[in-house]
Amino acid sequence: MTTMTETASALREFRMPDVGEGLNEAEILKWYVQPGDTVTDGQVVCEVETAKAAVELPIPYDGVVRELCFPEGTTVDVGQVIISVAEGSDSGGRTAVLVGYGVAQSPVKRRPRRTTTPVGIVVPASRVRPLAKPPVRKLAKDLDVDLATVTPTGPDGIITREDVHAAVAPPTPPPPPAPEAVRTPVAAAVPVVAYDDGARETRVPVRGVRKATAQAMVGSAFTAPHVTEFVTVDVTRTMKLVEELKQDQEMTGLRVNPLLLIARALLVAIKRNPEVNASWDEAAQEIVLKHYVNLGIAAATPRGLIVPNIKDAHSATLPQLAQALSELVVTAREGRTSPATMQGGTVTITNVGVFGVDTGTPILNPGESAILAVGAIRLQPWVHKGKVKPRQVTTLALSFDHRLVDGALGSKVLADVAAILERPKRLITWG
Repeated sequence: MTTMTETASALREFRMPDVGEGLNEAEILKWYVQPGDTVTDGQVVCEVETAKAAVELPIPYDGVVRELCFPEGTTVDVGQVIISVAEGSDSGGRTAVLVGYGVAQSPVKRRPRRTTTPVGIVVPASRVRPLAKPPVRKLAKDLDVDLATVTPTGPDGIITREDVHAAVAPPTPPPPPAPEAVRTPVAAAVPVVAYDDGARETRVPVRGVRKATAQAMVGSAFTAPHVTEFVTVDVTRTMKLVEELKQDQEMTGLRVNPLLLIARALLVAIKRNPEVNASWDEAAQEIVLKHYVNLGIAAATPRGLIVPNIKDAHSATLPQLAQALSELVVTAREGRTSPATMQGGTVTITNVGVFGVDTGTPILNPGESAILAVGAIRLQPWVHKGKVKPRQVTTLALSFDHRLVDGALGSKVLADVAAILERPKRLITWG
């Protein structure tokens, strides 16, 4: 919980917020201001990295930067003061507000509260801003939701992610939050390290995304009983369809590649075998069947491998899915993936083929039932219509949680994906 303190000289202290929803620390990656700079309410002052993503932090009041309490590269606990700001004498008596994280400790003049304002929020006379954390504000912005119209259900009147989803589609319950980290161990990017040619060893601190990845994978590997099945399939027709779609006017400006059709094939396979899209509730001893698909796509980034997901991918058209895949990959590589995008995944695709790898045995993301690994697509001799011909061939590997998915169900899903990629016209007849 971020709070403000005020001294006799109107010094405001901005504390590290819980930007990752439950995480207890973050690393300061970059400062955008220096002591002496003037800042305004909502101005981004720094970028921090949690175990989930890099996030920009806006400051919630006006003033002049007095001190940066930690240098770049420092890991700071949630609640520690990271920057202090002195209110200017020309501020016009404006009351500083830290929306979403608490109230000023000094006496302030308050306007009468409106019924839509949660109790305990100090607001300036000129406007009323709802109480919400930065990731929730970002989600509301992405979904074009006015937070002033959302009914808060969180503690102390805080608007939660579920409240925003409910405002978009009240009859549909929002997807449950995923475990704290959603990761897969395949092809993690190596951090930039300065190597000393004369040294026999180099030690790299384990933190941020890499630390969360390690913890999540250990938890997944020793909690969910993994089973992996493989199939090698002729994808020549799929590759031809990719080239045809690149010329389609509806796909103009969109990235069209084999991953797009593989993703669509998996979504169709899940539609035909919905029991595979589930999670295991250990506390309640229940299987939770998901009636939506949040499709995770593993993306290698300079900070490590992350798995953002496409919300409600099952309802997207092919152009919409292409757009979502493109935005997801670009945002991930630029380090701008939000924590919200990495929560709530149900199944994942990891494309190890881009590294020239034939296949793998991927570990499940915690809370998910299955993960599909796609190998490199290679020209190989293949028996086609009774003759050996050069064909485009790849190997798929499906890992699944054997508590949720038995061999028969897992085999059906993998066989359906393979059948669609072999004859992609089935996307029409089956989809």
